[in-house]
Amino acid sequence: MSANKQTVTALDLPMADPLPPATKKYFDICQDKLGMIPNVLQAYAFDIDKLNAFTSLYNDMMLADSGLTKLEREMIAVTVSSINKCFYCLTAHGATVRELSGDPQLGEHLVMNWRTAPVTPKQRAMLAFSAKLTTESHAVEEADRQTLRDNGFSDRDIWDIASVAAFFNMTNRVASGSDMRPNDEYHSLAR
Repeated sequence: MSANKQTVTALDLPMADPLPPATKKYFDICQDKLGMIPNVLQAYAFDIDKLNAFTSLYNDMMLADSGLTKLEREMIAVTVSSINKCFYCLTAHGATVRELSGDPQLGEHLVMNWRTAPVTPKQRAMLAFSAKLTTESHAVEEADRQTLRDNGFSDRDIWDIASVAAFFNMTNRVASGSDMRPNDEYHSLAR
Protein backbone atom coordinates (compact mmCIF):
# COMPACT_ATOMS: atom_id res chain seq x y z
CA MET A 1 0.00 0.00 0.00
CA SER A 2 1.18 3.49 -0.69
CA ALA A 3 2.39 5.66 2.17
CA ASN A 4 -0.49 8.09 1.52
CA LYS A 5 -3.22 5.51 1.87
CA GLN A 6 -4.67 4.58 5.25
CA THR A 7 -4.04 0.93 6.04
CA VAL A 8 -7.24 -1.07 5.61
CA THR A 9 -5.78 -4.55 6.25
CA ALA A 10 -2.40 -6.17 6.42
CA LEU A 11 -3.37 -8.03 3.25
CA ASP A 12 -2.59 -6.26 -0.01
CA LEU A 13 -5.76 -6.94 -1.98
CA PRO A 14 -6.40 -4.10 -4.44
CA MET A 15 -9.91 -2.73 -4.90
CA ALA A 16 -11.61 -3.65 -8.13
CA ASP A 17 -10.64 -1.11 -10.75
CA PRO A 18 -12.81 0.45 -11.87
CA LEU A 19 -15.52 0.03 -9.25
CA PRO A 20 -18.88 -0.92 -10.77
CA PRO A 21 -21.30 2.04 -10.86
CA ALA A 22 -23.53 0.53 -8.13
CA THR A 23 -20.53 0.08 -5.82
CA LYS A 24 -19.27 3.59 -6.51
CA LYS A 25 -22.76 4.94 -5.71
CA TYR A 26 -22.85 2.93 -2.45
CA PHE A 27 -19.43 4.27 -1.46
CA ASP A 28 -20.55 7.81 -2.30
CA ILE A 29 -23.61 7.36 -0.05
CA CYS A 30 -21.34 6.15 2.75
CA GLN A 31 -19.07 9.16 2.29
CA ASP A 32 -22.03 11.56 2.35
CA LYS A 33 -23.84 9.91 5.28
CA LEU A 34 -20.89 8.82 7.44
CA GLY A 35 -18.15 11.16 6.29
CA MET A 36 -16.05 8.12 5.35
CA ILE A 37 -16.10 4.82 3.52
CA PRO A 38 -15.78 2.17 6.24
CA ASN A 39 -12.55 0.23 5.82
CA VAL A 40 -14.46 -3.05 5.99
CA LEU A 41 -16.17 -2.10 2.72
CA GLN A 42 -12.89 -1.08 1.13
CA ALA A 43 -11.34 -4.36 2.30
CA TYR A 44 -14.07 -6.42 0.63
CA ALA A 45 -13.93 -4.34 -2.57
CA PHE A 46 -11.22 -6.57 -4.08
CA ASP A 47 -14.11 -8.90 -5.03
CA ILE A 48 -17.39 -7.14 -5.76
CA ASP A 49 -19.42 -10.34 -5.33
CA LYS A 50 -17.97 -10.80 -1.81
CA LEU A 51 -18.60 -7.12 -1.02
CA ASN A 52 -22.20 -7.43 -2.19
CA ALA A 53 -22.74 -10.59 -0.13
CA PHE A 54 -21.24 -8.94 2.96
CA THR A 55 -23.25 -5.72 2.63
CA SER A 56 -26.47 -7.61 1.92
CA LEU A 57 -26.06 -9.76 5.03
CA TYR A 58 -24.94 -6.79 7.17
CA ASN A 59 -27.89 -4.68 6.06
CA ASP A 60 -30.28 -7.54 6.78
CA MET A 61 -28.83 -8.25 10.23
CA MET A 62 -28.40 -4.67 11.39
CA LEU A 63 -30.92 -2.52 9.52
CA ALA A 64 -33.92 -4.65 8.50
CA ASP A 65 -37.15 -4.79 10.47
CA SER A 66 -36.73 -6.67 13.72
CA GLY A 67 -38.15 -6.83 17.23
CA LEU A 68 -34.66 -5.77 18.28
CA THR A 69 -33.80 -2.10 18.14
CA LYS A 70 -30.80 -0.94 16.15
CA LEU A 71 -29.15 -0.10 19.47
CA GLU A 72 -29.74 -3.61 20.81
CA ARG A 73 -28.22 -5.14 17.68
CA GLU A 74 -25.20 -2.86 18.06
CA MET A 75 -24.95 -3.85 21.74
CA ILE A 76 -24.76 -7.50 20.63
CA ALA A 77 -22.06 -6.57 18.09
CA VAL A 78 -19.96 -4.90 20.78
CA THR A 79 -20.46 -7.69 23.33
CA VAL A 80 -19.46 -10.41 20.86
CA SER A 81 -16.55 -8.31 19.60
CA SER A 82 -15.38 -7.70 23.16
CA ILE A 83 -15.25 -11.42 23.86
CA ASN A 84 -13.37 -11.95 20.58
CA LYS A 85 -11.15 -8.88 21.14
CA CYS A 86 -11.84 -7.58 17.64
CA PHE A 87 -10.25 -4.13 17.43
CA TYR A 88 -12.11 -3.16 14.25
CA CYS A 89 -15.60 -4.05 15.43
CA LEU A 90 -15.11 -2.77 18.98
CA THR A 91 -14.05 0.60 17.61
CA ALA A 92 -16.68 0.92 14.87
CA HIS A 93 -19.66 -0.54 16.73
CA GLY A 94 -18.67 1.03 20.05
CA ALA A 95 -18.96 4.38 18.27
CA THR A 96 -22.40 3.42 16.97
CA VAL A 97 -23.56 2.41 20.47
CA ARG A 98 -22.39 5.80 21.76
CA GLU A 99 -24.27 7.54 18.94
CA LEU A 100 -27.53 5.57 19.15
CA SER A 101 -27.70 5.57 22.95
CA GLY A 102 -26.64 9.18 23.41
CA ASP A 103 -24.44 7.80 26.19
CA PRO A 104 -20.70 8.15 25.53
CA GLN A 105 -19.94 5.73 28.36
CA LEU A 106 -22.22 2.84 27.33
CA GLY A 107 -20.14 1.79 24.31
CA GLU A 108 -16.96 1.85 26.42
CA HIS A 109 -18.65 -0.06 29.22
CA LEU A 110 -19.81 -2.81 26.87
CA VAL A 111 -16.30 -3.02 25.42
CA MET A 112 -14.74 -3.49 28.84
CA ASN A 113 -17.34 -5.67 30.60
CA TRP A 114 -20.87 -6.06 29.28
CA ARG A 115 -21.89 -7.79 32.53
CA THR A 116 -21.58 -4.56 34.51
CA ALA A 117 -22.96 -2.18 31.88
CA PRO A 118 -26.05 -0.16 32.85
CA VAL A 119 -28.59 -2.00 30.70
CA THR A 120 -32.12 -3.25 31.31
CA PRO A 121 -32.70 -6.80 32.59
CA LYS A 122 -34.12 -7.66 29.16
CA GLN A 123 -30.96 -6.41 27.43
CA ARG A 124 -28.78 -8.23 29.97
CA ALA A 125 -30.54 -11.51 29.09
CA MET A 126 -29.96 -10.79 25.39
CA LEU A 127 -26.28 -10.08 25.94
CA ALA A 128 -25.82 -13.16 28.16
CA PHE A 129 -27.31 -15.33 25.43
CA SER A 130 -25.07 -13.70 22.81
CA ALA A 131 -22.02 -14.23 25.01
CA LYS A 132 -22.85 -17.89 25.59
CA LEU A 133 -23.42 -18.40 21.87
CA THR A 134 -19.97 -16.86 21.30
CA THR A 135 -18.01 -18.82 23.90
CA GLU A 136 -19.84 -22.14 24.05
CA SER A 137 -22.48 -22.41 21.36
CA HIS A 138 -22.67 -26.16 21.87
CA ALA A 139 -24.00 -25.57 25.40
CA VAL A 140 -26.96 -23.38 24.38
CA GLU A 141 -30.14 -25.20 25.30
CA GLU A 142 -33.87 -24.64 25.64
CA ALA A 143 -33.49 -23.08 29.09
CA ASP A 144 -31.38 -20.31 27.52
CA ARG A 145 -34.05 -19.58 24.94
CA GLN A 146 -36.74 -19.72 27.63
CA THR A 147 -34.86 -17.11 29.65
CA LEU A 148 -35.11 -14.83 26.63
CA ARG A 149 -38.84 -15.55 26.29
CA ASP A 150 -39.29 -14.85 30.01
CA ASN A 151 -37.67 -11.46 29.38
CA GLY A 152 -40.11 -10.57 26.61
CA PHE A 153 -38.36 -11.80 23.48
CA SER A 154 -40.33 -13.66 20.82
CA ASP A 155 -38.98 -16.67 18.98
CA ARG A 156 -38.38 -14.37 15.99
CA ASP A 157 -36.36 -12.06 18.28
CA ILE A 158 -34.32 -15.04 19.48
CA TRP A 159 -33.56 -15.90 15.84
CA ASP A 160 -32.38 -12.31 15.30
CA ILE A 161 -30.24 -12.32 18.47
CA ALA A 162 -28.58 -15.56 17.38
CA SER A 163 -28.12 -14.32 13.81
CA VAL A 164 -26.51 -11.01 14.83
CA ALA A 165 -24.22 -12.77 17.32
CA ALA A 166 -23.22 -15.34 14.70
CA PHE A 167 -22.61 -12.65 12.06
CA PHE A 168 -20.24 -10.78 14.34
CA ASN A 169 -18.42 -13.95 15.34
CA MET A 170 -17.74 -14.45 11.63
CA THR A 171 -16.77 -10.86 10.88
CA ASN A 172 -14.55 -10.66 13.99
CA ARG A 173 -12.56 -13.59 12.68
CA VAL A 174 -12.20 -12.11 9.20
CA ALA A 175 -11.14 -8.76 10.67
CA SER A 176 -8.62 -10.37 13.01
CA GLY A 177 -7.33 -12.75 10.35
CA SER A 178 -6.70 -9.93 7.89
CA ASP A 179 -5.58 -7.36 10.51
CA MET A 180 -8.42 -5.07 9.42
CA ARG A 181 -8.07 -1.58 10.88
CA PRO A 182 -10.95 0.75 11.75
CA ASN A 183 -11.15 4.15 10.15
CA ASP A 184 -9.50 6.79 12.31
CA GLU A 185 -12.77 8.75 12.33
CA TYR A 186 -14.50 6.12 14.51
CA HIS A 187 -12.31 6.95 17.49
CA SER A 188 -13.78 10.41 17.92
CA LEU A 189 -17.43 9.81 16.97
CA ALA A 190 -20.21 10.53 19.51
CA ARG A 191 -17.81 11.58 22.27
